[in-house]
Amino acid sequence: MERIFVKYLRLLMFAAISTHAAAQPAAEWIDKDTGHHVVRISRQPGTQSLYFHQNAYTPQGDVLIVNSPSGIQAVNLKTWSTHMVVPGKVTALFVAHKSRSVFFAKREGADAGEGPFTVYAADIDSGAVRQVAKSPFGTIYSINADDSLLLGSVTKGSFQLQTGKPDARIEAQYAGEKRPDGTPYTFAEAKERRLDKRLEARIPMEIFTVSIGTGEVHRVYGSTDWLNHLQFSPTDPGLIMFCHEGPWHKVDRIWTIRTNGEGLTLIHRRMMNMEIAGHEFFSPDGTKIFYDLQTPRGLVFWLASYDLKTKKRVWRLLDRNDWSVHFNVNRNGTLFSGDGGDAEMVAHAPDGKWLYLFREQPVPDVADIHAKDADLLITPATFTAERLVNMTKHDYRLEPNMTFTPDGKWLIFRSNMDGASQVYAVQVAKASDRSIMRQNQR
Repeated sequence: MERIFVKYLRLLMFAAISTHAAAQPAAEWIDKDTGHHVVRISRQPGTQSLYFHQNAYTPQGDVLIVNSPSGIQAVNLKTWSTHMVVPGKVTALFVAHKSRSVFFAKREGADAGEGPFTVYAADIDSGAVRQVAKSPFGTIYSINADDSLLLGSVTKGSFQLQTGKPDARIEAQYAGEKRPDGTPYTFAEAKERRLDKRLEARIPMEIFTVSIGTGEVHRVYGSTDWLNHLQFSPTDPGLIMFCHEGPWHKVDRIWTIRTNGEGLTLIHRRMMNMEIAGHEFFSPDGTKIFYDLQTPRGLVFWLASYDLKTKKRVWRLLDRNDWSVHFNVNRNGTLFSGDGGDAEMVAHAPDGKWLYLFREQPVPDVADIHAKDADLLITPATFTAERLVNMTKHDYRLEPNMTFTPDGKWLIFRSNMDGASQVYAVQVAKASDRSIMRQNQR
């Protein structure tokens, strides 16, 4: 009887261990549909990478910063090992361009929205924390190219953009928006309606900078338009890009301005009704602004760029399935990425849940016959797409936000494909280790 009990206990223990192992997301695998090597680099459920245009890499390109439920963590890009930089309920904002420092902020007092806060910088290697600036209001979004200024905005009023119960697997909720017949809007439609209501609230806003050296707060620009997507140029310390937020077909979205408040410039002017442009970002060398362009919305898809010096425009044509929530480009400008999208999003792609690698193909002049004003016109191009990761199990209410590693060999993204959010890397080159492929195909 005792032997039977021991045997039964061992079976229970084995079953429990097996169940636990099965519940753990795979550490790495070769995507059977694409042939690319994927690595889960986070170890804690709920970990997320930074937003797609926020710098998350050290100047030396050896470390990536991620946010985990237990604090700000650093990932060694050669070994995928991690270490804690700042423990606790803190969120990384961005990594400095000149020093090995990650910045974060702590709000003071009871006002969790627009009240006073302090900005800190932590040494990524030692974890040593220092105070760098204080602000009487607002939120910080970016740091300039020489690490001398912080960029933020303040909203002089309140509006609850997100509605519904929080869900750890996704970034936002927009529940409660219903059609006249009482049926709920889709997630994408509900989000669009909340964006429009926020825009029409016409709440006064200001963009400001904070000097890291002196703490001086300087007003750059004010408006009753919704000002969002703030980012400094990665190379020009005095250049700011921001957007007029709201339904994209309704706003003139992409703008630049100097830190002294001069040079306000609209980057893309709409030429047709329902044309949209957005999710703008600087090229790594700061010479270009890239953005999602649709002419009109949901029908014809481009990744457009504007050269800040020459004013040259290039439009790269995309297939509907290849449209992505966010795009990105590697450091030498030769490869592009896209994080795909589900059928509910603006492209309504029937097969868009993939991570993509894009290569640009210029459209040549026929028979080398050039129009006399060709240099003044938009340069057309196409994209050839290579699929990197099958995202069928991913819920796109959490946006993957892909970024190239500084060496261009991997793309970092976040996903809830295994339940809670985790951070992953996919190799740009196709994998050749067939032993990993046999063991970990999925």
